[in-house]
Amino acid sequence: MYSIVEVSALDVAFGCKALDLMPSYEAVPDKFKNGNTKWNKLFSDWFFSGLKKLELIPKENVDKNKALLHIRAIMGSFEPQHEHKEAGIAFLLSEWFEDAKWEK
Repeated sequence: MYSIVEVSALDVAFGCKALDLMPSYEAVPDKFKNGNTKWNKLFSDWFFSGLKKLELIPKENVDKNKALLHIRAIMGSFEPQHEHKEAGIAFLLSEWFEDAKWEK
């Protein structure tokens, strides 16, 4: 499992070194690069439309709040290219959460 890095609300608000928080593009499994998973759909809806409601079921030993801060820090960064950002976040969501339900 990919490690969750503790980030602050300031990192989320003002950006951070997102490339340090995510796997390299080459290390992301192809299914996340192709954008055909529910995690890619979640990323797209969240990034482009925003979410009214998000329910995530964390995997065992995953701190949901820390994982979400980690994800939001990457999402708000200008550092990675969009394709890398989507694939990386989709992969991390799949690593840390069992399931997700959301509303745009």
